[in-house]
Amino acid sequence: MWFSPRKIEIPSADEALPGRDTALRVSEKHFANGNPLKPPFPEGMEQIVFALGCFWGAERIFWQTPGVYTTAVGYIAGHTKNPTYDEVCSGRTGHTEAVLVVFDPSVVSLDALLKVFWEGHDPTQGMRQGNDVGTQYRSGIYTYSDAQRATVIASHEQFGGALAAAGLTGITSQVIEAPEFYYAEDYHQQYLAKNPGGYCGLGGTGVTCPMPAAAE
Repeated sequence: MWFSPRKIEIPSADEALPGRDTALRVSEKHFANGNPLKPPFPEGMEQIVFALGCFWGAERIFWQTPGVYTTAVGYIAGHTKNPTYDEVCSGRTGHTEAVLVVFDPSVVSLDALLKVFWEGHDPTQGMRQGNDVGTQYRSGIYTYSDAQRATVIASHEQFGGALAAAGLTGITSQVIEAPEFYYAEDYHQQYLAKNPGGYCGLGGTGVTCPMPAAAE
């Protein structure tokens, strides 16, 4: 299949669609666990955003992880304000499909979540994930503190070494401070809980992500 170059090139802010001021509406509670989808979250919770391909399957692997309080799917790291799914898939917003993960650090460490992230997809593929091709499928980690960023960078280096030892190319995942996260349409939220037989295109490399001794 032939894909337009625009699908694998992030547009500039001037090229991007304008979007809208009104946010897309979502349910108040998580379909699978009943917890709130939007803040305020309970005291002591942390949040981070992961992008690892089609967000349907990506969200499920995190809400099934013990210690994760809630998850939501949405769009991040683009230019268009409150984009729709069709706009993101057009390649003209700059966003990638992502999962907001709210977690209890006393139950699950960020290192453990990063292990789920690295092993849950192939972070070496650039603007694609398996057969899904486009800027909206790029890999990324979007942090909310300096401490999170330091942990992510260390994990990135460790997993990069493991991939190299396995003969795989370098990691292409974007790692930046989290810009605004836009919630996706309600029908995308917890999609695979609502549609258990739905599409999930995720697939890892088969390489194990090393964990720091303290995290283990």
